[in-house]
Amino acid sequence: MSQPAEPSFDVVADGGLDAYSELLNAVPVAPFSVNFGSETRLASDFSREEFIRRLRAGTPHPTTSQPTPQAYAELLEQATRPLLAVTISSGLSGSLNAAEQARATEAGQREPKKQLTIHDSRTLSAAQAFQVHAAMSARAAGQGVQTALDWMKMVGEQTELYFTIDSLEYLKRGGRIGRVQATLGGLLNLKPVVTVDKATGAYTNVARARTWKGALEAVANQVTTRFGEGTPLRLGLLYGEQRESTEAVLEHLRGRHPIVWAGFAPVNPVLLVHTGPSAVGLAAAPGQWPWEAGA
Repeated sequence: MSQPAEPSFDVVADGGLDAYSELLNAVPVAPFSVNFGSETRLASDFSREEFIRRLRAGTPHPTTSQPTPQAYAELLEQATRPLLAVTISSGLSGSLNAAEQARATEAGQREPKKQLTIHDSRTLSAAQAFQVHAAMSARAAGQGVQTALDWMKMVGEQTELYFTIDSLEYLKRGGRIGRVQATLGGLLNLKPVVTVDKATGAYTNVARARTWKGALEAVANQVTTRFGEGTPLRLGLLYGEQRESTEAVLEHLRGRHPIVWAGFAPVNPVLLVHTGPSAVGLAAAPGQWPWEAGA
């Protein structure tokens, strides 16, 4: 029996990633920072309970800072193989620019030794996790970086990310309300269903509901409208403070679709800053992974 091929590259991501233990998501991460007034800490340094408590208090409301070029430079320094960085959408963060700065600094060395390929996922969170899984699957199969890029592109084209929140207040405080508010007008009591526009890589509103129960059903409705009732689905489910609401979305979808795979992950602090602690969402894609579909 032949031995698996030695991997030819490694994968890193950034703090926009919400990882799933069931997927190939265990990769090093360039961290975001969270700022509470003059206090700045890495997002990963907060316990979930402490962060949600301080987020609810809102005095002051936190802001986030993208990973630094130095964070990517350190990942490069530690690398023993060429690196592939899978970043949060450049339409939402400057993380990709930080990675590019680190790459330019390395390339400017007298004897550059480290190679960094950067992939803009054009999304975040669970949908970014799907693309990291694609890259890591290519790596595990002994494929090269180009195959990883191809598989991530296929997964990105197939995957939709939807989330809902019980208040626009956190998007408003975080300065991310933009096109979401534009489509809702002044009706700030509505619960929006938000996605990431594939063209711009930024948030946009696709539905709205007057009640929380209606918002959860609206998320499921978006998935079924996008893929068609009866289509088998892979679901990366996301929850804020309480998982029960996300489980309700899954039950809606179980009644309409065969579920090939479903996993749950908590929304990380970087994203909770903008969504608030009640966030519920998912990444959805049809059927098997593209590289498995012909097996």
